[in-house]
Amino acid sequence: MFYTVGIDVGCNAIKAVLMQFDKNGGNERLLAGKTDKIRKRDIKAVIKNVYENVLTGDGLQHDDIAYVATTGEGELVDFRRGHFYSMTSHARGAIFLNPEVRALIDCGALHSKAMLIDRRSKVLSYRMTSQCASGSGQFLENIARYLGVGIEDIGALSLKADNPEIVSGICAVLAETDVINMVSRKITTPNILKGIHISMAKRLAGLLRMVKAEGDVLMTGGLAMNAGFLAALQELADSDKRLNIHMLAHEKSQLAGALGAALWGAYRHTCLREKEGLAPPALARAS
Repeated sequence: MFYTVGIDVGCNAIKAVLMQFDKNGGNERLLAGKTDKIRKRDIKAVIKNVYENVLTGDGLQHDDIAYVATTGEGELVDFRRGHFYSMTSHARGAIFLNPEVRALIDCGALHSKAMLIDRRSKVLSYRMTSQCASGSGQFLENIARYLGVGIEDIGALSLKADNPEIVSGICAVLAETDVINMVSRKITTPNILKGIHISMAKRLAGLLRMVKAEGDVLMTGGLAMNAGFLAALQELADSDKRLNIHMLAHEKSQLAGALGAALWGAYRHTCLREKEGLAPPALARAS
């Protein structure tokens, strides 16, 4: 058997996974997954720390890893063997998490992307948000900071809303101004957050319509952990006759990019091994 590591270098966080495969690259198993916020620290130091942490639990060292694959801003990982595009990685990670889905929406810190995929994780069609940040995870974090709410509490608070106040869906600056005005008008935090979620969800629902998504849609990226945002997107879909979707999230959705990178890394490793006629690294040690 052999091991691969996938590292997803995002704008806001570093995600890494450790995976195990049999000697032919099958029977994949997720052994560990780690996430760490960058928080204005040296990004290469954060990458190194997450990588070492993901190996420690299984007592592995760098020399035990057959292939280190990256996605996102992977050029910052000096010890990578290969790099894979973000959409390709998220699509492969989505199929690993839920083999039945044929559409996903990746909600990142700066951009969101809707994709149609096939059973082999090939991206058939995609659409992504524009440069404006009002549909992004970073925008939501900025609002939470202004409201004095922990990012992990946003979803639960949003679900308590009874009269959501809709904010601007066009511009992040205008949306933040709306929030300031809402606070001055004593609008409750749950209603502000639900309104923000609805505004963000409208942009993503548009992406899903453009790619003609149907059936189960898996959300990947950090926002997949936000139950309030997921609920707002489902509510919009239920009220839109042009959409027939069921939004899903997985407990490992945030790791989808790293998972896809690790899986593609294993595929590339086995192809290279067959081409060169070499035994997989660490095979003798593992067996």
